[in-house]
Formats: sequence, C-alpha cells, structure tokens
Amino acid sequence: MMNFKSEVEAVDTLSAKMMTLQDEIKKRIFGQDEIVKQVLVSMFSRGHCLLIGVPGLAKTLLVNTIAEVFSLKYSRIQFTPDLMPSDITGTEILDKEREFKFIKGPLFANIILADEINRTPPKTQAALLEAMQERSVTAAGQRFELAKPFFVLATQNPIEQEGTYPLPEAQLDRFMFSIWLDYPKFEDELTIVRNTTSQQKTSLDAIISAEEIRYYQDLILKIPVNENVLRYAVTLAAKTRPGTELADPLADKYLKWGAGPRASQYLILGAKTHAAVSGKYSPDIDDVQAIAKNILRHRIIKNYKAEAENISVDQLIEKLL
Repeated sequence: MMNFKSEVEAVDTLSAKMMTLQDEIKKRIFGQDEIVKQVLVSMFSRGHCLLIGVPGLAKTLLVNTIAEVFSLKYSRIQFTPDLMPSDITGTEILDKEREFKFIKGPLFANIILADEINRTPPKTQAALLEAMQERSVTAAGQRFELAKPFFVLATQNPIEQEGTYPLPEAQLDRFMFSIWLDYPKFEDELTIVRNTTSQQKTSLDAIISAEEIRYYQDLILKIPVNENVLRYAVTLAAKTRPGTELADPLADKYLKWGAGPRASQYLILGAKTHAAVSGKYSPDIDDVQAIAKNILRHRIIKNYKAEAENISVDQLIEKLL
C-alpha cells in the first residue's frame, strides 16, 4: 500500500505523478496539454468525461494513450445504431452442462472508451449510463459490481447529426466534464504530421497502477475546502438558474435551464483535484474557475434569444465567472 508520512507528502507525490503522466502522454499527443490535464483531473475526481470534436482530432488516440500510461484494463466500444445493451454489458449462454452462464461484456474494464456515443439508440445509452452512475451492471436479474477504478471516456462528433441519437440532458449530467477539442495550432499540426507519417514509433511506460489511483481518489476527498470557495462554487451554479432568487440577469435573459446541484458538487470536487495536481493543499477560487467551463458547458441550455443573438454557452459562462 502507499506509505506516506502525511497527507501533505501524498499531495506532493500526486502533483509530481501528474507531471510525469503529462510528460509521458505528450510523447504521443501534441498541443493538447490543457485537454489532457482536464481529462486526468476528471479521472482523479472519479468523474466521467465527454470529448466533443470533429473527426481526426485524436480523441480516440488520446483515450488509448491515457489507458496505456495508466496500467488499467481498457475496453473500446464502437457505438453503432444496431448495438444492443447485451453487447456492452454481457450476455447469458447455455454451457456444456446446460447451465446458464453469464459472459461479461466489454463494460467490465477500468477505462471504457465509448466511441461516438451519440450513434447508438437510447436503450444502449441507458445501459452504459447505469454502469456510469451505479458502477454496476444488472444482467439476467443479477447485479455485477464493476472493477474500480471505473471511467467512461466518451467521444462525440458535433457536426454530423444524420442518424444520431443526441444524449438527453439528464444523461449528459452523468458526465463530470464535457471537453471541446479544437483544431491544432499550425506549429503543433506540423509536429503531428511529421511524427505520424514517418516510421517513428512511440512506446509509452505505464506510470500509475489501479491501487495508486484509488488511493489518490480517496486522498482528494480528504482535502479541506475554505467556506468562501464553497460559497463561490455553489453561487456560481445557482447564478445559472433562470427565474430563481440567485439568478444572474444574464441567465434570466439568455438561459432556458440552469445547472443542477450535481454541478456544485463537481465544481468543488474538480477544484480539489485541480489544486492537488497543481501541488496546492486546498483549492481557491482560481481552481474552481479553471474547471468551471467543462462542468457547466453541458448543464445549461440557451433560450431562443441567445440563439438569435448568436451568444455561445462558453461566452455566458465567461461572463458569469
């Protein structure tokens, strides 16, 4: 087990570990440092992540790479319109003794890449979401616990809406972070093209074990939070709710729906993790602001006025911060 003299020493080790992880991932993923950091923050916070971006931005490669540097069991599920819940949770078969036997599906892993999650019908999405929420699977009338740690990193393509099943808001709420990937900067793209069109192969080291991750996840829960930071986070979530007493005038004007209490919980949890991986022993308001966009982005819904004036959700969050 991890032996540290104090929790302060453990936090120091976590921030050093975080730097090693980022350096290792950087060998294969160029110019996405902030995105890598946010995905790692969500993993140490026990949260799931939704990665949204156009094809070819290395969303799948990013998840593959993270699975490689974490020595964890990894499963990739390609979501398609004909995928059934039993294809991901597992299925019952008759064995040689004519007994029913449950064969576990790809969900029984530590890191799940749910590729193009909006390609599959609601029934299969719901099976995945039960696993995300309960960390267990119900199949053939039995409940099976999933391995810990358990992360779902889902990808989604925002441009193609033909033949897709957009995730309902209640299901989006299960994801801690919604992260937008953008086109790489010119210099980064040069590096990407140079390195991926040659014979150069990058092998990565496994940096962190399942046991260590579980230890650090528990450590983050113990991190103290100042009352003013707690108030800031809860007020920030409350500001987004139109028609309520704490609503910001911007929310009343441009929002149809605001973030629920799960947003407040994730703001604090994410801020604690962000502080710890940055080597701080308690989060401040900067830590809340550093992760706020990814937490609020998929939890607030614009009204027609915002659509008409072409105001983006990110612009509104900027102003609320």
